[in-house]
Amino acid sequence: MTASNRTAPRNAPHRLVLRASLGQRFAGLLTDGLQALARAAAHNIGLALTLALLAGLCGLQALALLRAPAAWLPAAITVNLAAGDSITLGQRELAAPQSDRNHLSLRHDAGGWVLRNLSASKQVVLLRDGSDQRLGSMAMLGLQRFQIDGAVFNVGAADAREVSFTRDGHAWRYDGAVLYRDGSQQANCPESRLASKALSAWNRIMPLALTISRPLTFGGNLYCDNRLGLAQVTPGAAQVARINGRLQLSAGNPDGDRAAVLVTDRSDQSDLRKQEAALTGVNAIMVGHTRFQLTTQDDQLVLQPSRHVKLFSDPELKLPEQVSWQWQQRTLWSGGHADAIWIGMALCLACVAVSAGARGLARSPWTTRLADGGGLLAAAGMLTVGLIALIAQRAGYAPSAACSLLLGASALLVWLALPGRLTLATAAGAVLLAAGLLAQLELGLGAPESSWLRYYQKSAAMLAIGAGLGGLLRLWAQQQAARGAHLQQRTIEWLLALFAAVALAALAAQVLWGDETGVFDLQPVELAKLALTALTAHCLALRFNWHSGPQRLADHGARWLQLIAPALLFLALLGLALVQVDDFSPLILLLVWSTGMGMAYAVAAGNRMLAGLLLAGALMAVAGVVYLRVVGTDDLIRWGFYADRFLVWLNPAEHPHTGQQLLLGARAIGDGGWLGADHWLGLRALGQSAGGVVQIPAVQDDFAASFFLNRHGLVGGLLLWAVQAAFLIGIVLTAARAYRSGTAARNFRHAWVGRFRYFALCGGGAFVLAHFLLSWGTNLAIFPIMGQPMSFLSAGGSHLLFFLCPLLTFCAISAPSTEGV
Repeated sequence: MTASNRTAPRNAPHRLVLRASLGQRFAGLLTDGLQALARAAAHNIGLALTLALLAGLCGLQALALLRAPAAWLPAAITVNLAAGDSITLGQRELAAPQSDRNHLSLRHDAGGWVLRNLSASKQVVLLRDGSDQRLGSMAMLGLQRFQIDGAVFNVGAADAREVSFTRDGHAWRYDGAVLYRDGSQQANCPESRLASKALSAWNRIMPLALTISRPLTFGGNLYCDNRLGLAQVTPGAAQVARINGRLQLSAGNPDGDRAAVLVTDRSDQSDLRKQEAALTGVNAIMVGHTRFQLTTQDDQLVLQPSRHVKLFSDPELKLPEQVSWQWQQRTLWSGGHADAIWIGMALCLACVAVSAGARGLARSPWTTRLADGGGLLAAAGMLTVGLIALIAQRAGYAPSAACSLLLGASALLVWLALPGRLTLATAAGAVLLAAGLLAQLELGLGAPESSWLRYYQKSAAMLAIGAGLGGLLRLWAQQQAARGAHLQQRTIEWLLALFAAVALAALAAQVLWGDETGVFDLQPVELAKLALTALTAHCLALRFNWHSGPQRLADHGARWLQLIAPALLFLALLGLALVQVDDFSPLILLLVWSTGMGMAYAVAAGNRMLAGLLLAGALMAVAGVVYLRVVGTDDLIRWGFYADRFLVWLNPAEHPHTGQQLLLGARAIGDGGWLGADHWLGLRALGQSAGGVVQIPAVQDDFAASFFLNRHGLVGGLLLWAVQAAFLIGIVLTAARAYRSGTAARNFRHAWVGRFRYFALCGGGAFVLAHFLLSWGTNLAIFPIMGQPMSFLSAGGSHLLFFLCPLLTFCAISAPSTEGV
């Protein structure tokens, strides 16, 4: 027997003992971690109170899931038609809430299935591999002639980018942004606003690739801007627009008025109002906002609905003889492809427990490395799990509501378990996040539609991503501080310059390819607000040490950043507010932010005159609101610009259509009373139907406060206001401590860091205050309707990920280690 063979049996027991010892140690660390959290909560009243509130709010979410009644929806809709037969389908047969009563016509011919759109105002989109077709529209490429009522237009040349046509001796050219008549751009319309005039000027001077798409409309009596007047034709009866990179002619306008639009191509002549399309090769269709996967076989057509499907309390419904449904029950506790999310959350929580347990043991290099590694793995794991959940939702395999509940709760626990003392801002922010998730879950469970839960699921995923990224930044900042390392001033300035460039590019993308709701399902304006605050804080921090830097300011390589970047971002945000948004809420946000930054500067500089002027301006704004309420609407008619919004605000009953949002919100708040619609602060209504509150437009965003007050009453609203006030006070306290540390510093860098944190926190707090003021003012009819989400409460994914999570991270980094709740 060789020496190696002789020693193997002797070493094997030692390996087994070592593995057992490691396993016991790991289990002991888990137990110690839980005990350490319990001891920390027992010795820290603020942490104990925060954990208790979070446990209560998460428990209410679980109770809402348990009490949610069973809901049913169709898994498949089967249509049986013999050859030559047809059927009309609509909202009832398709379970599509956003569709018309008679929305489309299906016909089964010998050659296959044929579909026609019957709706006057809502489109039907056919989805094929890599392309889509909107019924009621046709690409201008290949058209020879088109006719709108009696007006005939001869197409001279057309491609994907522009089209030229003639009528009555006039030559017209349209490039997707500008309409030219006989080679000249038309004048602005008499009622054109500043935004419309600015867009026209931009499109006139910029290359075609940088122009902002604007449709060409037919009808009315005016030749101006992008309007082509036609006598005795309803304005907007037809239009040409750039859609998916192609110019398309469409019949009808959003108000439902349609004119006869005849098109002649190389094959034949057809009426767009009666356009039919064969379903051969079609994979899916969009009817309203509901998507249907298609499967055809002989005399049978099967539609599988997804996204915005109506929910039913019982799996029974009287349907036409040719239509049958396959029912399925809504699932709240299980979802497809969620194993990775469950495993990831379990590992994150285990890492949190190990890190807390190691931190509670005696200090040694081994325990320190284990605590740091556990925190790092927990933050990175939470980021990964959040990304998986978000990607799965975007792919159509959203995690279950129960999975999202645990994901949000785990993200908050990881955030609180990271190293550092708990601050008032962090504690209040965590409670507000949990309250917002509860409100979104209640709305998702109470709405009679399958898609409302997506707001809750998206917010939970965004919170996990934000908590993971913020945790990594906090750990990195802690390590940098422990090592005494720091970034050079020039590196910081170039990082801020890159941040500004990214924000400006995102705003440009929204202007070019998006609308006021954002671009690519994101809101770049949230990132721009963060960049604007950071750049302005940098400039103001330098202002107090203008000549005390490591070198003369004139020799700085990034001098332009300190002078130009904040102004560029401010002007970009102002331009976006004027051009892209229909209300003036961004202007109010910028005004409140400017006032807050001015007040912060006045306090830091000891400028009492500036502080007095700002206070006087704020009092004048309050007086202006009271004045408008007292005077009424007589003087507003002469304003022209946004006058309709003020008229609706002052007398919503006289404008029942445009004032519907305000009237429904006021009714919901009135029904809530002091104790909620159920008279039990919403506890008896957990998981139950939300009733008519879901009919409020944008109730998940702008009017989330109306739903909250309806469900939990004014008492619940007062508690929410108290936590919001605590969050703002916490930011102010952290900012004041940062400023004092900056003024007490003895070198340039420490002074700059303290003042930068002070101004950045004041700017972030000013934006949050502006969101609170605008949202509460809109819901309570203090201000005219302005579309801004309420921080923490509304289902604003971009606002949560790009603004609130970075602000909370910066608060945690800026707070001194000795500060507690």
